Amino acid sequence: MFDPNAIYLYFGYDKFYSIVICDKNMSSYNKILYHIIFSTKFREDTIVPDCEKDLYNYIWSILTNNNCKLLRIGGTANHIHILMTLHPSIALADLIKKIKVSTSLFLKNRTKFLGWQNEYGAITYHISQKNIIDKYISTQKLHHNTQTCEDEYLELTGEKISN
Repeated sequence: MFDPNAIYLYFGYDKFYSIVICDKNMSSYNKILYHIIFSTKFREDTIVPDCEKDLYNYIWSILTNNNCKLLRIGGTANHIHILMTLHPSIALADLIKKIKVSTSLFLKNRTKFLGWQNEYGAITYHISQKNIIDKYISTQKLHHNTQTCEDEYLELTGEKISN
């Protein structure tokens, strides 16, 4: 049943739609998944296996402290994929900056980490795509045995990486 006091906003891409419902108190609800990808500086293999679990837990704590929900995290030695929900009051660019700054300090104290690239990728998906993206992220190491980051970017976005 639709609430006559609510504002319904529909955002569509192809056949998948997200609905944001704003009530008279301006609280909101969304079902948008964010797939975030960012790489190490120069795409160097500087995320070492010994630190990977701690790094992922650290990112989880940053997301939790910003009222966001981590659904899946994974990656390789030179890039990370994050599947998450974004709290409506949080700006994505600000959140990514917090993650990159905090994790840079975290990793530099443990490894020969050079830093993150300035850029990042953000792709939104409908909640119905969750299992597909979850599986994709969970198999990153296997996936990159046969595919480069550049090929992966092209597959996800339909665009070539600009240098």
